[in-house]
Amino acid sequence: MRTHPGEVYVQRRAGYTRTGLGSAGVGVRLPEVARQFLARQRMLVIGGHDAEGSLWASPLYGPPGFVRAEGERTVIVEAAADPDDPLHARFADEATIGAIALEPATRRRMRVNGTGHRQGDRLVITADQVFANCPRHITAREVEREVVATAPAVRADRLSADQLRLIAEADTFFIATAADGHGVDVSHRGGETGFVTGHDATTLSWPDYGGNAMFMTLGNLHLQPRCGLLFVDWTGTRPALRLTGRATVDWDPDRAAAHPGAARMIDFAVEQVVEASGPALAWRPVDD
Repeated sequence: MRTHPGEVYVQRRAGYTRTGLGSAGVGVRLPEVARQFLARQRMLVIGGHDAEGSLWASPLYGPPGFVRAEGERTVIVEAAADPDDPLHARFADEATIGAIALEPATRRRMRVNGTGHRQGDRLVITADQVFANCPRHITAREVEREVVATAPAVRADRLSADQLRLIAEADTFFIATAADGHGVDVSHRGGETGFVTGHDATTLSWPDYGGNAMFMTLGNLHLQPRCGLLFVDWTGTRPALRLTGRATVDWDPDRAAAHPGAARMIDFAVEQVVEASGPALAWRPVDD
C-alpha cells in the first residue's frame, strides 16, 4: 500500500512527525485472532459509492457466523444490503468497499477494506487492508434481541425534526470515506450522548478526538470531502439513518476547546437522507 498523501498531511498538521503511520503500514492477511473475532459478530457496517458517486455507510446483521474468513484475504458475509438501501445494487460487479466489525460488549473493532461483490444473497470481500483499532469512545452494549422493522423507506434532501432528535441522542455513528487510489474506509466515531450537533436540517458538526494517529478518515476527507454517515438506533425501535454529503475539518483550536478532549471539529453538509427498515438488533447497555 502506497503512502497516502492525505494522511501524511493530517499527521503533520496534527503534530506527528514519526513516519510509518497510517494505511501504508497496514497488513493484508487475516490472522487467526481476526478470524475468531469476525465469527462472533452480529453486525457489520459496510461503505461504498452509489451509481452517482455518493458515499454511504450501511449495516448488515446476522447470527454469529454470518461473517467468516476464508483463506488469507477473503471475508464471506451471509447478508446483503436491502432493496431500499442505497448500496443495494452497488456490488453486483466488483467495487471498492470498506467494512468495520464493531463488538460493543468488548469494545473491540476491526476494519477490512478492499473490493467486494455479491454472490446471490451473500457479499464476498477481498481484503487489501485488515487492522484492529483501540477501544476508545465505544459504548459497551450487548445484543438483547433480533428486530424486524417494516416501516416504509423515507428519502429526503434534509433532516426532519425527528431525525435531528435521533442524532442529538446518539453516542455513536459510523462514517464511510474514500480517496482515489486508496479505496473506501469505514470507521467509528463515539462520544458522550449529544456529541453530534445538528445546527439545522442540512448541517451537522462533531468534535474529533485523538486516537491512534493513523488519520485514515481525515486523510481521505482531506483529498475527497464526500462521505456517508450511519446512525443506528441501538434500541431497535426505528430504522437506521443513512446520510450522504460532504465533510470539512476545522482546525481552529478555540472552537475545539469548547469540547473537552477534542483536537479539531468536523462540519458535515447533508445532501441526501435515507431512513430504511430491515433486519436489525436491539442492544442493551452493559457495565464496562
